[in-house]
Amino acid sequence: MTAPGTPVVIDGGDRTCVKLLLELRKRITELPPGTTIHLIASDPAAPVDLPAWCHLTGHTYLGPLPDAPMPTYALRTTDRPAATGAEAPWHRDRT
Repeated sequence: MTAPGTPVVIDGGDRTCVKLLLELRKRITELPPGTTIHLIASDPAAPVDLPAWCHLTGHTYLGPLPDAPMPTYALRTTDRPAATGAEAPWHRDRT
């Protein structure tokens, strides 16, 4: 467990954005609203896909961390995220 206000770091490594979003969707459900996440992601599509996914779900995209040693992006969880598909987190859940 992390201290309040301490960002949760998720290392996406060299996963593609599809796998990153699957991991992020899973991990984010375990976190309280207002949690800041620092997602390490080397996929070149991450700077485009992460803001789009945050817009889709209602989470807040805070942007890249310029001083991070690896490509890292910050976001904040919302208290009422839009549900996305378990196998396709880039689509809203229609159930």
